[in-house]
Amino acid sequence: MVDIQACINQAEKTCRLQGLILTTKRKLILTALLQVKKAVSAYELVELLETQFKESLAPMSIYRILAFLEKCHLVHKLNIANKYVACAGILNEQPHETSQLFFCQLCQRVDEVKLEPSKSSDLDNKAKQFGYQILSSHIELNCMCNACLR
Repeated sequence: MVDIQACINQAEKTCRLQGLILTTKRKLILTALLQVKKAVSAYELVELLETQFKESLAPMSIYRILAFLEKCHLVHKLNIANKYVACAGILNEQPHETSQLFFCQLCQRVDEVKLEPSKSSDLDNKAKQFGYQILSSHIELNCMCNACLR
């Protein structure tokens, strides 16, 4: 089980080290993502905030907050589904590394696995070899979890 308060405390520290502030609304969005344990869209967050926290935020505000949290490596955007999930490594004080995100297209569950540094380096070298620069710190894999396959 995730210690949400420990994650929020570490997120505040991470932001402070970057000269940024984890405001009350940013904490609220991050807390919601940590609690929900699956990928959610900004519009799903609007509903979640209203039902779980009795808070109302406009979708554009949520998108801005999500962009901030993504920039700070506290959340991941799943481009394949236009949804967001809290980073599994928030409590890790080490620099953010490349990870694989296994995304179940049915239940929206996401599992994050750190990519071995040698494999990450291999991917970076291949990208450079073909004239690309990797922009994302994660690899998204569209999957179905075993529970949904049953």
